[in-house]
Amino acid sequence: MKNASIILITCWLQLSGVLPVQGQSSYPPDLPEAIAEVYKSVNGVELSIFRYEPPNHEASARVPAIVFFFGGGWSGGTPQQFEHQCRYLASRGLVTMTADYRVSSRHQTKALQCVLDAKSAIRWVRKHATRLGVDPNRIIASGGSAGGHIAACTGLIEGIEELTEDLTVSSKPNAMILFNPVLALDSVPGRPPLDPDKLARRAGRLGIAPRNLSPLHHIKPSTPPTLILHGTADRTVPYWTAEAFQTLMGDRCRLAGYPDQPHGFFNYGRSGNRFFRQTMTETDRFLVSLGYLKGPVSVDEYLKDPKLEK
Repeated sequence: MKNASIILITCWLQLSGVLPVQGQSSYPPDLPEAIAEVYKSVNGVELSIFRYEPPNHEASARVPAIVFFFGGGWSGGTPQQFEHQCRYLASRGLVTMTADYRVSSRHQTKALQCVLDAKSAIRWVRKHATRLGVDPNRIIASGGSAGGHIAACTGLIEGIEELTEDLTVSSKPNAMILFNPVLALDSVPGRPPLDPDKLARRAGRLGIAPRNLSPLHHIKPSTPPTLILHGTADRTVPYWTAEAFQTLMGDRCRLAGYPDQPHGFFNYGRSGNRFFRQTMTETDRFLVSLGYLKGPVSVDEYLKDPKLEK
């Protein structure tokens, strides 16, 4: 009975998107086609970033880059979650990366350290842009759930940085693509206020006052253009938080809502890849609108590749 209960709980967490589905749960990640480099060493921990390059990529190319951050409630997860998003967008001409970062289950850290690591990853890409063949002025931060939160923090939260790094190199991305991201960690105007005890418990989990890591509360005119992809039936991160964020951002934010879809609906391998196809099509078109990509969407061609695991 105990094993059956564990299986049921695991399945529920996978369906809700808190845990990745099978094939995305490996840690350390199994990404044999990626180029792995350590982007940060902190407190004896080495954090790697896994890179995919476009066909025939050269350092002189100066193409846009995107960095994905996995979900897992700031507690678990794996860079392997965004393997196929990376591989697809690399086939379209971007340098793509999926980054590891510290989480509580492995490193006894708080969400604050997750944000610091995300900022370090963006800074590392910009610092090494020439060697990587990346345009330092066209770097995209992306991620899902808690990973979407820390990606959003790189674009919105100021004054929280890894002080041992070269702060003359900006950790702020030029655009953001966020999959069911955590955007509101404090009370939101027009909504019922959060209970003070709940906020206190949340502060303990975050390692800082919730408002200080709440992207929605830090929107300003300089916030990078943003795409949000969110299921309207998400019970883990309510859809209304994305709507509130989009309202405050105005036309600098595109919100793509997916009717009746739960948390984590976008993951590769789920629903016969219906929503992987749809969210990657939306992502592709957003990047074309920014001038970061050219040419037609080719998600269907990617999914027909016989080398892909089915």
